[in-house]
Amino acid sequence: MTINDDKQKKTMAGGLTDTELAKLRNRFKRDAELLLQPVSEEEEKSKEKADSKPLPRFNRHSVFWILASIGLTYYIDFFRVILENEDIKSWWFNVGLVLLGVCLSLATFCIVYLEWFKGIQHYDQEYPAIPPITTAAFIAASFSFNIALWPVWSFFTPVILFTQFMGVVMIISLLG
Repeated sequence: MTINDDKQKKTMAGGLTDTELAKLRNRFKRDAELLLQPVSEEEEKSKEKADSKPLPRFNRHSVFWILASIGLTYYIDFFRVILENEDIKSWWFNVGLVLLGVCLSLATFCIVYLEWFKGIQHYDQEYPAIPPITTAAFIAASFSFNIALWPVWSFFTPVILFTQFMGVVMIISLLG
């Protein structure tokens, strides 16, 4: 073995010999060529099908929130408290009701009119102002309800309202 052969076998970069470095380069070149090859339409459609496969409507998550909401409504006598308790700050509660009405009206407009009657699936692209308006109105409504109901349930108010919200959302998701 000559000195030149010994130098070639010595490590080049990070402990790799010339032959190992060449193999690595060829492997990366092959992988890059595979990535750059055009994908057939059938493969794209199968990927889209796999990505768009809907989740099952009934799952543990939705059942949990629905049962938690029902149990909480029964346990704290939610509707009786809302209708009869004098500690509720009525001005904030009414503002929350109006803002919640705005949210529900926009959601009904999107789901019933745009999606069912007009057949528009991506209504957020047709009407880009609807999602931010609905979100802002919902956040303001939740703050209003928290302020209005704080004298009744104190620091449990956000937990109670969030549980009720999740229960309603899960019930609505079962309808759609």
